Amino acid sequence: MQNSRDELIWHEVPRLRRPLLLVAFEGLFDAAEAATSALQWICKRTDSDEVAMIDPEEFYNFQEARPMVNIDTDGRRNIEWPTIEIHSAKTEATRDLVVMTGVEPQLRWSALADHTVEVARRTGCEMVVTVGAFVGMVPHTRPFSVTGSAAHPQLVRRLNLSKPAYQGPTGAIGVIIERMERANIPAISLRVEVPHYVPGPPNPKATRALLRRLQQTTGVPTGYESLDGQVTDWTNRVDQAVLADDDSREYVARLEQQADSNEEMLPSGDDLAGELEAFLRELETPGDGADIDLHDEEE
Repeated sequence: MQNSRDELIWHEVPRLRRPLLLVAFEGLFDAAEAATSALQWICKRTDSDEVAMIDPEEFYNFQEARPMVNIDTDGRRNIEWPTIEIHSAKTEATRDLVVMTGVEPQLRWSALADHTVEVARRTGCEMVVTVGAFVGMVPHTRPFSVTGSAAHPQLVRRLNLSKPAYQGPTGAIGVIIERMERANIPAISLRVEVPHYVPGPPNPKATRALLRRLQQTTGVPTGYESLDGQVTDWTNRVDQAVLADDDSREYVARLEQQADSNEEMLPSGDDLAGELEAFLRELETPGDGADIDLHDEEE
């Protein structure tokens, strides 16, 4: 078996400004591929470079996540393997990003989580933000809800998040979050709700919602407004499909009534980003938060 120290392959260890680690995996917890699309969008719009990868050999069942064969212009066959890539992303804000994306592995999630902790530590990430998407009862005509959660009570209070309450089967992201908590690295989860009747990719409206909440929370520009045209086109296509069927029109109307009655107000983006910066400064300040245990309960 390959030495585990060789599974996380570094091309270079980047020099970054107070980075955050963003993580998303294609799979069950990435409905319409909205989360991985959001992180790929960030990489395309920033000065990004691949800095590391995880060797797929010990992490994937290739009968489930099959490699792809292609033929180049010279007629040579090439195999593209499923894997997890780590990119650095230098931004125009006061902090940079480390972006970890790929297909969710089928095997060795505990080892994957350990490698993710190493990525966070070696690149100097101050916090981890995982992003995902799930199918729900949101109508396509209303803003998509982004749910945020964190285990640390100060993060919950400052950023208007919820404490994790789910119990049951989890995915690789859930294992990574648990390992981050053990390593005393702050972690936040953001998940967007996708209409269950439009589950397939692409879903630019869900991707935009995640990017907007990421920008609100971290203060790092994501350029989510540039997706407005794609969102309009997507909404129009779904509108046409719904209007063509009486039952679908009635069903979406019921979902709209439910969504309108459950509308919630979120704090402004400036408030969220400011609270996050205050929290991270407290962790850095000797004698005033540097020894905060992320497992402590709020007093």
